[in-house]
Amino acid sequence: MIGAYQAVFLVLFLGHLHGEPIPAQPAIVEDLRASASRIVAGWPAEEGQIPHQISLRMINLAAQVSSCGGSVISEKWVLTAAHCVANRVSFVIRYGLTNQTRPAYITETTSKYIYPAYIELQGGVQTDDIALLQVQSPVPYGPTIQPVRLQSSAQKNKVYTGIRLTVSGFGRTDDPINGGAASEILLWTFLRGISNEECRSWYPGPTVQAQTICAEYYNNTAQSSCQGDSGGPLTTVDLDGKVTQVGLVSFGSSAGCNSPFPSAYVRPGHYHEWFLEITGINFDWDSDAIEAPSTESESSESSESSESSESSESDESDSDESEQVMVVNNNIA
Repeated sequence: MIGAYQAVFLVLFLGHLHGEPIPAQPAIVEDLRASASRIVAGWPAEEGQIPHQISLRMINLAAQVSSCGGSVISEKWVLTAAHCVANRVSFVIRYGLTNQTRPAYITETTSKYIYPAYIELQGGVQTDDIALLQVQSPVPYGPTIQPVRLQSSAQKNKVYTGIRLTVSGFGRTDDPINGGAASEILLWTFLRGISNEECRSWYPGPTVQAQTICAEYYNNTAQSSCQGDSGGPLTTVDLDGKVTQVGLVSFGSSAGCNSPFPSAYVRPGHYHEWFLEITGINFDWDSDAIEAPSTESESSESSESSESSESSESDESDSDESEQVMVVNNNIA
């Protein structure tokens, strides 16, 4: 006998295979329903396993607090999703943490930069869902705080079909009474890349573009990024053995995190000119020296042999901010 979730999955999946319409719309990850932790079917991260992971808390003009994920890309810059910072005015960034209550470093900033094509007042699901946060003083690197290498401009349209990817984050656990409590523990899980052509069959319309990378479960249908993981990195391990961020969490299906729908991410490789313009830093690199362009028929075998479990994604929920935060730098403590 199969359970209710498995039955729903089977109906949707078989309907998709036969070309039948699927009753769901793309939605930013914060609006998705979860029936497990925010990183669904994940494992606890070890100390220093994902040193680029940050936890981001955002405050709007009404003093309401919400959370997202993001990644360290330099001593003064954090990469996240545009919809995370849109219409928010202040941001607290926690670095070097596997537990929300024990970050290695905390800083606060009001300096946000949203990609110009993203309409801030509109919010929600948009193709160019990418933003930068700047802190005033350099964040100290160490065993638990390190920048992640971004997908190169040469890799921006690389096909990741069948490639094993990693996503991580802090998540809300299911609780039918109060909607779930935020996880203090950083979780991670594997996903498998799919082509944009296949992704468009799940999400018809203009939402999936060249700037998008999509991923489905790896070997367990529950595996997914989920509620509040927006802005966190999707990574893989390149042929040179280094972790590379190939996407940041943008949207999923309104059917929920445990539906068969893939999740969608923004490819940072499309934005190097903008990164340079805003930060003055060239994050691009010569990926041609380590790999040839991939094709749709490329298998996941070479990726899996060198893949590690590093990755990132995070988010929390709204207004329950009971802990006292001492801001180490750029603070208004």
